[in-house]
This record gives sequence, structure tokens and C-alpha cells, in this order.
Amino acid sequence: MRKKLFLSILGLLVTGILSDAAAADARKVVVAYQTGASPYVVGIANGDLARQTGWDIEFRRFNSGAEIFAAIASGDVQIGDVGSSPYAAAASRELKVKGVYITGGSGEGEAFVVRPDITGPADLKGKKFAAAPVSTDHYQLLAVLKQEGLTEKDTQVIAIPQPEIVAAWKRGDIDGAFVWDPALSELKKDGHVFLTSGEVAKRGAPVFGALVVTDEFARDNKEFVSKYVGLIDQYYTSYVNDPKSWGPESENAKLIAKLQGGTPAENAERLKATVAVPLREQVTDAWLGGGEAGGVAKTLKDTAAFLKEQRKITAVKESYAGFVDPQYAAAVLASE
Repeated sequence: MRKKLFLSILGLLVTGILSDAAAADARKVVVAYQTGASPYVVGIANGDLARQTGWDIEFRRFNSGAEIFAAIASGDVQIGDVGSSPYAAAASRELKVKGVYITGGSGEGEAFVVRPDITGPADLKGKKFAAAPVSTDHYQLLAVLKQEGLTEKDTQVIAIPQPEIVAAWKRGDIDGAFVWDPALSELKKDGHVFLTSGEVAKRGAPVFGALVVTDEFARDNKEFVSKYVGLIDQYYTSYVNDPKSWGPESENAKLIAKLQGGTPAENAERLKATVAVPLREQVTDAWLGGGEAGGVAKTLKDTAAFLKEQRKITAVKESYAGFVDPQYAAAVLASE
């Protein structure tokens, strides 16, 4: 009898241990981020994002949103920080993701940089330009050409990763490029800004950055997604409310430089291009809220229509509301 009782207790203990191990193993996630300076990068560099969630988070750096969506499609990544153009393209191809947080609006963090001899729209004709494939920069570069009455036949547009853009610029192979940091800083050394992303947005081609999560992961891990969104927002809130703690001598700038390259001063300067959207605004119809009529859903559809016109995708969905979900940001606000 005692032997049976002992074996039963032992079985329960083993089952408990295995269950705990399985639960721990399940608390893993791969999160993608991009090159450049963003406030939340500090949480990656110092390990706080992983520590405060209690999860095993593997952070992977990519050169573009298109690369991140390829990794999401393969099942290698569950969460990623992407631009609105590759986001629109992925949604149009029925990749099951949802935007849950806006990581940046249009501003000076991305720009069209050209050679000194290009001083006006007429000088663009016959020139060779570059942008990362299916990026917000690629979208806005094509938009600029259209706004100026030019087509890709009037210019040569090549889609190559940012590191290759910098190399092509230094060789003199291209006359300009739409880029973000660190490529933006490199091109500006001997080129000049023709238009910023914010200026192109005001001319009718808005873009944004967003944190997207796969449908399956979001559905199965609602508490984690809400927690993660809240932590990300804390970095943006700190940047807006306490800019001195993000200056060239700050620990934050040093951490970003350690992870992303460049000096703390360079990264502090790059951070100035951050266009933070307050969480209370993000849940409104202007951004994540509003369903089909919401700002994000409408921008995705408009962007997809442009990409189809440019033959970058083959179809535009009737609605993009299913690819946006404000509930996680709303949960953070409700807990405050």
C-alpha cells in the first residue's frame, strides 16, 4: 500500500515537473526589430524586455520589413516591427498578422537623399535611385516620382538592402536613395535631403511603423502581448517626457549604440527623428481603432492600391480591418 502511495506521489511530482518544463518551454517567442535608433531598443540591449515579461525572448535584427515578413511567413518570427508598406503587401497576400502598436509616424527619420547636382524635380529625370525592397521608403520613393509626374521609365529605381545602398552610393552607382539610419546619416555626408518622409506624407503618401503579431500567437498569448505593448510604450513615453535621459551622454544612447552601432551622440541625434504616437491616440479611430474606417486600416488599403498600381502586388483586399487590433493597447490603458 505504501509502495503504491509512494509511486503515485512520485508520478504526480514527475508530471508536475514535466508540466512546468513544458510551460517554460512554451514561454518562448522570437521578436524581430530593424536597424536604427528607436527608444524600445534600450529594452533589448539591457535585457529589461525579457526580464519584465518573464519570457525567453530571442531578438533578431533585420534590414527591412520585407525580410521580417518573410521570417514571419516561414514561422521563425512571431512579433516584428515593420513599416506600413511591407505590412500592406503582407496583408494583401493574406499573411495572418495584426498591428497592435504604432512604433512611429512619418517624420524626418526616413528621407530621400540625392546628389548635390539634383536641386529640383526636373533634375530627377534620367537618374538612378534605390530603396530597400517593398519598404515604406520604396513606397514613398515611387510616390515622389509619381507626384513629380515621373515614372520608373523616366528614372531607374532599384530595390536593394540598405547596406548595399550605402556601398552603391559610395561607388557612385546611384544618384539618390530613400533610406533610414544608419544609411541616412551616411548618405547625408555628401548628399542632401530632397524630401523627408513627413513631407512626402503631407503630399498624400503617409507611412508609419507598427508592431505586428501573428494571429495564432496573439490569440494564444493575450496577456503577454498586452504586457509587451505596455513595456514598449514606456520607452516612448520616457523619450517624450524626459528627453534629457536620452541625450548624447545618456545611458540610453550608450545602450542603443552598443546594440545598433555608431556612437552614443549619433544615436541620440537619430532619436530626434522619432515620431511617437501617444497610446491614448493609438486606440482611437485615427490609428488602430475604427475598424475599416480606422486610420491604419485605411492607410494599408491606400498603400496596397498604390503597390498594385506599381505592380508590386497583384490584388487589394476589400478591407484591412482584420489586420489591426487595438485591444492590447486598450488593455494597457485600462490597467493604468
